[in-house]
Amino acid sequence: MSVLFLLLQVCHTSSEEMDPRELSPLKHFVVAKKKINDVFEQLLGYVQEGSEFVKDTCQNDSLEQIAEKAQLEKIEAYTGKLAVIKEVLARRHMKVAFFGRTSNGKSTVINAMLRDRVLPSGIGHTTNCFLSVEGTDEDKAYLKTEGSEEEKSIKTVNQLAHALHMDESLDAGCLVKVFWPKAKCALLRDDLVLMDSPGTDVTTQLDSWIDKFCLDADVFVLVANSESTLMNTEKHFFHKVNERLSKPNIFILNNRWDASASEPEYMEDVRKQHMDRCVNFLVEELKVVDKEQAPNHIFFVSAKEVLNSRMQRAQGMPETGGALAEGFQDRLKEFQSFERTFEECISQSAVKTKFEQHTIRAKQITESVKGIMDQIHIAAAEKRVASLEEREYLMDRLEFVRNQLNLLIEDIKKKIKIVTEQVEKQVSNAMAEEICRLSVLIEEFHTDFHPSPHVLKIYKSELLNHVEKGMGKNLAFRCSDAVNASVQSSQKDMIECLQPLLPPTVQSQIHMLIPYRKFDLSYDLNCATLCADFQENIEFQFSLGWTALVSRFLGPANASHHLLFLYLVIALSMSLYGLLYLYERLTWTTKAKERALKKQFVDYATEKLQMIVTFTSSNCSHQVQQEIASTFARLCQQVDITQRELESEISHLTTKIQELEKVQTHSKALRHKATELEKQLENFTIQYLQPQN
Repeated sequence: MSVLFLLLQVCHTSSEEMDPRELSPLKHFVVAKKKINDVFEQLLGYVQEGSEFVKDTCQNDSLEQIAEKAQLEKIEAYTGKLAVIKEVLARRHMKVAFFGRTSNGKSTVINAMLRDRVLPSGIGHTTNCFLSVEGTDEDKAYLKTEGSEEEKSIKTVNQLAHALHMDESLDAGCLVKVFWPKAKCALLRDDLVLMDSPGTDVTTQLDSWIDKFCLDADVFVLVANSESTLMNTEKHFFHKVNERLSKPNIFILNNRWDASASEPEYMEDVRKQHMDRCVNFLVEELKVVDKEQAPNHIFFVSAKEVLNSRMQRAQGMPETGGALAEGFQDRLKEFQSFERTFEECISQSAVKTKFEQHTIRAKQITESVKGIMDQIHIAAAEKRVASLEEREYLMDRLEFVRNQLNLLIEDIKKKIKIVTEQVEKQVSNAMAEEICRLSVLIEEFHTDFHPSPHVLKIYKSELLNHVEKGMGKNLAFRCSDAVNASVQSSQKDMIECLQPLLPPTVQSQIHMLIPYRKFDLSYDLNCATLCADFQENIEFQFSLGWTALVSRFLGPANASHHLLFLYLVIALSMSLYGLLYLYERLTWTTKAKERALKKQFVDYATEKLQMIVTFTSSNCSHQVQQEIASTFARLCQQVDITQRELESEISHLTTKIQELEKVQTHSKALRHKATELEKQLENFTIQYLQPQN
């Protein structure tokens, strides 16, 4: 027996001066039940939290392959299972089943334990069905018949007996549940159910009885009649029970032991005979206990005496009042010993049978969920490390692209400056040479000429157009190929420099995004505007005329001052060059006028074109600069796109890393909760399920 039992035995007195319920071993089951229910409440909440966590992780597209659908389905299944187990645990109670032949006093034993006449006793009252007694928090007693939820009120034992007899539907295979106020019976406050049965001698349906009423029983009490020996019907029933259950807890009460008081000289011999037969039954036949423990499961009592004594005490009367046979105190103590031993046994047994498998299942679920949290934590950690490495690579890549781009911008600016300066010099030299060859270009111009104003206007317009096209063509011949080669060479160099800064996919398509194209300079001389104020002079002027001579030798500014002097000379020389004048006048033809106009235009256009050499060469270099800069800008645009993509990927990875860190933190917290639950379950196992010293 346990230390608790021995302590309680010492504390108990024959007069039962204190209510033993406060120190009842049944409290062990009640406390264990509350403890395991609390643990399952926490476990259910934990699994629900874990289920939501796994679900959120599965649904997060950026956290692919962190949590799997199979894990979610598994943990969701646990939620349903735990809810069912929790509900089952809430309904769990200790159950003791009383069996024996008709009129052996089963109901009286139950009433004695309940300290009240709860069940009708006497021949015939309980032989027609099973009766279970359990506590209710209500202040009234009622019963429920099998298959009905109707609460039938009962106020007295006689009403209960009457109700049982009047219900013709009740037979030996049905159950009537009696709910008795806990306030009236302390024993029923501890989740204990006492089940009375019809006599084992009134039925042949032992198998169905066992399947229906006995498989969840924690303790069996065989109420035997000490005035006779154990009968085969009683033994046969418990053999059947022993076949279905592994080593059931069986107590044997040899009731009506008060009858032995009439023959005290034979009492010890009779007791020994009963003890030997009972021990042999438990040890040799059923093999449910060993020989040393068997006597602790066999008691000699008088339930009727105990019931009467306890009811008298409850009414304030002497407990020994009335007709009590000699040796009552010893029989009372033995009944108390039975109660204590039975309570310890049923409490330990019920805790083990009702909670052990659920505790094992809870450990398995906790371990499984913890494993899922570990898997998610490891997967998140691996993804986080990979994401950190990828982000670091992208950040290094971004910094490299930025630094290289800044260096290339300065370098390419210098190259553009060199190329444009070369183009400007080349165009300037070519244009200077073409200006020197302007007379040749103009001589190549042929069209109808006439000094009339209308034709002359058209002639000059076509001449200007000829000069514009001719010089443009000659400049292009001299410069365009070289400039185009220089531009394309610069573009190629820029692409080769910037290509490594672009993603591989863009690198392979760079010539499609920025294709090579022939660059043509535009030499917009705009001769029509430049020479718009050209005024030809094709009037006949004698080459040896005085005005011409003065203009030739003295200049136009002095001609008017010496005109008088010249006229005198002319008068004197008239006879000498008259013939020459006539010759020139006769040769001043349309062709001569055209030649004079071309010569005048060459002189005029040369001066004008020389004025725009710098502008034109600068304009050409600007065109080259724009072309190269445009190509560089498009390349930089691709680099900018690359930078933005890198920044976007870095930002995405940063968000992903933060989410992964949250997953790690949450999974770690859930794992710690699982560890705490495992500790609670292990403590529960040690405290309630393992044998106590």
